[in-house]
Amino acid sequence: MSRPIFEVIALGTDDAVSAQDGGADRLELVTDMAADGLTPSRATFGAIRAAVEIPLRVMLRLSDGFSAGDARELDALCEAAQGLRAEGAEEFVLGFLDERGRADLEAVHALVDVLDGCRWTFHRAIDRASDRDALRLQLAGLPGLDTYLTAGSARGVGAGMDVLCAEAEAARAGEPGYEPRLLVGGGLLLDHVPRLRAAGLDAFHVGGAVRRDGWAGSVDVTAVRAWRDALDAPVAVA
Repeated sequence: MSRPIFEVIALGTDDAVSAQDGGADRLELVTDMAADGLTPSRATFGAIRAAVEIPLRVMLRLSDGFSAGDARELDALCEAAQGLRAEGAEEFVLGFLDERGRADLEAVHALVDVLDGCRWTFHRAIDRASDRDALRLQLAGLPGLDTYLTAGSARGVGAGMDVLCAEAEAARAGEPGYEPRLLVGGGLLLDHVPRLRAAGLDAFHVGGAVRRDGWAGSVDVTAVRAWRDALDAPVAVA
């Protein structure tokens, strides 16, 4: 089994450097965690890009929730994405639902056109979808989509464990829509890792779990190393 991917949320350069030094493979860049993570500025992206060497995935969301908003707001989001690309961003995170809980294809397609082949993650909007499998089929084959960030449940990994394990099996079986990698995140705890690894899941995402003082504090390099060690530990065979 290959070494797991470990992604850490970074709000600024201090977070980014500590996460890289602790063994993170990739960063998700956001601002304003009070709104569950919004798009950072070009300046913030540029400073972080200059400070670390690992890949950066930049959040594309301008307001809390899973709606892209009206046409004006979607235009503003596309403009932000264009600006970040001009700054050198190559990987992104996005995800929007319509009023029926299905993927908002108008918003997603508009952004995918701007991204023009860049790799991207569909984030935890999938955990609020009315039908997870239907959403995957809606998005199947979109250029650049290589990851779903999911807890398996809107209530977090603890509640979504069975779903995550079942979806890992569906991915191994090659079911349609399961080609993108499953990135587990959302209330993820170290105690969850052994079962998830045993189920074959190999990508993990944390934010507050590597901060000693919550979102008011910076990423703690020691905490990141503890996660890295746990993810790299031998997998128990059932």
